[in-house]
Amino acid sequence: MIVLLLSILSSSAIYIAFKLFGKYKITTLNALIVNYFTAFILGLSLQNQLSIDELLETPQKDWFYGSMTLGVMFILVFYLMVITTQKGGMSVVSVASKMSVAIPVLFVIAYYEEPLGLLKIIGILMALVSVYLVSVRRRDGLSIDMKFFIFPLLVFLGSGLIESSIKFLENTYVPDSEISLFSANTFLFACLTGSLVFGYKALSGRAKFNWKDILGGFLLGIPNYFSIYFFILALRIDGLDSSSIFIINNVSIVLLSTLLGIVCFKEKVSPKNWIGIGIAILSILLITYVN
Repeated sequence: MIVLLLSILSSSAIYIAFKLFGKYKITTLNALIVNYFTAFILGLSLQNQLSIDELLETPQKDWFYGSMTLGVMFILVFYLMVITTQKGGMSVVSVASKMSVAIPVLFVIAYYEEPLGLLKIIGILMALVSVYLVSVRRRDGLSIDMKFFIFPLLVFLGSGLIESSIKFLENTYVPDSEISLFSANTFLFACLTGSLVFGYKALSGRAKFNWKDILGGFLLGIPNYFSIYFFILALRIDGLDSSSIFIINNVSIVLLSTLLGIVCFKEKVSPKNWIGIGIAILSILLITYVN
């Protein structure tokens, strides 16, 4: 359970970093590129006894192309989130990305035939309700022009597909000895994809780096790497279903991030959000009890 706690803490640290990006006017794409490069280097350094020959043989790994696709999807979903924020606001993109936990939960239950009792179903439904209530910061709920509905839908599907793919790849192809290398490779392709986007913008004179982007990206890269690394380890906890791991991990991140926002950034929370926080705690306790 320690690795699950570390996964939650690492992901919540990412939330803090993004809040600081806004405060210090750090360009998010630039910081993401540096962040992914930092995570790549960190992954390589933590891979035990990695020789040059073994590194060159990485493309022959069974998980290589899946890892490459994941890296590309990181940047793609990020851009979809930016567009969704522009068209519908932060609450819309927050709900779309966080409610996507339903996709990996349904995937592992169906594909791996995990047991599904009444209490677990209730816990999952409570978790989804809590995520919605905590994420919606507008008092009048969500509002988006239906002609732009495709963007939050793609964020929902993309985010869910990323987590489902991580589960499938780690369970099918990634041995314990290659978790760091798998994570590093994923971040490398996210970095390369982001660099291509930056290059395109730079050629048109719409992008440039500054020292704040580099520093912010470096600081983000450390918790970002460990969020993936510890999450993969958490999915391998004996005696705890993967569907339960997804729920506990995601709901705890939403819960802790919200509490950090209240304490550190004086964010205002509505009664609806407080109800969501209470339901989130109950859902985590119920799902933990079921397991």
